[in-house]
Amino acid sequence: MFAVIKTGGKQYRVAADDVLKIEKVAGEVGDIVTLDSVLAFGQGDDVTVGAPFVEGATVAVEVLEQGKAKTVIAFKKRRRQNSRRKRGHRQLLTTVRVSEILTGGAKPSKKAAPKKAEAKEAGAEAAAE
Repeated sequence: MFAVIKTGGKQYRVAADDVLKIEKVAGEVGDIVTLDSVLAFGQGDDVTVGAPFVEGATVAVEVLEQGKAKTVIAFKKRRRQNSRRKRGHRQLLTTVRVSEILTGGAKPSKKAAPKKAEAKEAGAEAAAE
């Protein structure tokens, strides 16, 4: 099954277990985030297209990494005017893995990975018992 999602002003064709870099999405590493802007989904010739979005369809993604893209240099120069400007930009990116494509208003089946601090506390409680 595949889906076409819209995020960060761009459209992506995704399937389960795809890893992609999208513009920054709120969430920490290990969190499960749902993307609601599904333009189309289907399998083979059976494709459902929204107008503009498909009602009740979402894509659950797991946040793998938060980071920045490489620096893009915007250099402007006006010849013979002793005028130039150099600016750099690093876009904030989130690396995500598509965990599942949900239809009909279903909720994600996979839970977010436990945080390191919570895992240590749970381990300490289990050892105390």
